[in-house]
Amino acid sequence: MPACWSWDVNILYHLLILSFVIVLIAEVVPGIKLKGFGTAIAVAVVYSLVNVVLGTVLKFLSLPLIFLTLGLFLLVINTLMLWLTNLLIDDFEIRDMQTTFVAAVLISVADFLLDLIF
Repeated sequence: MPACWSWDVNILYHLLILSFVIVLIAEVVPGIKLKGFGTAIAVAVVYSLVNVVLGTVLKFLSLPLIFLTLGLFLLVINTLMLWLTNLLIDDFEIRDMQTTFVAAVLISVADFLLDLIF
């Protein structure tokens, strides 16, 4: 198998496991509604794309603030990315910004751990 295929498979595994994490978070955290596993896959894909495109720009522009807060401002950026994902997907609903923050922290930790694995 070519090396690029294993990279693609790793991305698919990452998104699939992140989808399971999103379903788990929706079950555990009150205030998050998710229509089904297909919606969780859509959330994982859209969240990842928004984070790569817009998140990268925001992280670059806010580097001084990230350094001043010792990285805690990244949680604000991740919350913003999840809120934007919430706006883009109809079957995914988060009640308020506090719930969005909690979910973003949990998703960020899971995403970080998945980055270490894949």
